[in-house]
Amino acid sequence: MNKRQYEIVQWVNKNGRRSLNDVADAFSVSVQTVRSDIRLLADKGLILRNHGEAIPFPHRENISFDQRKIRNLEGKLRIADLCMSKITNYQSLFLGTGSSVSEVAANLDSLKGLQVMTTNLHAARNLCEHPDCELTIAGGQVRKRDQDVVGGDAVRFFQRYRADIGIFSVAAMNKNGELFDFTDDDIMALEALVDNSQYRILVLDSTKFDLESRCVWRRVCDYHCLITDIKPSQWLLSKLHSQGVEVLY
Repeated sequence: MNKRQYEIVQWVNKNGRRSLNDVADAFSVSVQTVRSDIRLLADKGLILRNHGEAIPFPHRENISFDQRKIRNLEGKLRIADLCMSKITNYQSLFLGTGSSVSEVAANLDSLKGLQVMTTNLHAARNLCEHPDCELTIAGGQVRKRDQDVVGGDAVRFFQRYRADIGIFSVAAMNKNGELFDFTDDDIMALEALVDNSQYRILVLDSTKFDLESRCVWRRVCDYHCLITDIKPSQWLLSKLHSQGVEVLY
C-alpha cells in the first residue's frame, strides 16, 4: 500500500461514503487511478466499494474476525515480527483478543518454555501447534463472530493469573491518543489483563488510527510499548516519548 492509498483510507474513514469522482478530485488523480486504488484497498479489507462509491467500514460495531484478519494483513504481519523483539524464552504471556494478537501468536514457534494464557480462540489454535508452550484458555461464553471468550468469565480468567508480558489491541485510537473499544465486556477484560501484566504491549495497526468507537478506554500512554505498522504523527510520537512509551513501527 503506497502513501496515497493509505491517505485514501484515512480520507474515506473521515468523510464517509463518497463517489469515486469525489475521491479523485480530493487527491488530484484520475478516476481510473482511484478505481484501481479502491479495488486494491477493498481486496485488503480496508474499505468497502459499491457501484462507483468508496465506503468506510462501520466502526460502531465490530466486523467479523475473518474480515478483520485480511484487513491490512501486511501491516499486522509486520507488527507480529516487531513484537518478537520484546519476547524471550520461558516467559508467561497474556494474549488478548483480535486479529493482530493472533498473528503474534502464530509467530511464537521459535521460543521455548512459554506459558500462554488467552481468551483468543484463534490465537489458541495457532499455539496448539507450538512445540514447547503451556497453553491455558478461558472458559465461558464464546463470541462466535470474533472467536473469543467474553463476559465475566474472561475478566475472572485474567484476574486469576499474573504474566510477564500482556499483548493486546483495541478497536480505535483517536488523534489525541485516547483508546476505544466496542463493548463494556471488551473493556473489562482488557482492564483485568492490563492490571495483571508486568510489561504491557499495545499492538495497533494503522487502520485504527484517528478513529473513535463507542466505549472509551485508557490512553495509550498507560502502556510500556506501542507497536504499529507505520510511523504515527510527530505530535503523537512526541507525546508518547514524553510519557516514556516506546514506539516500534
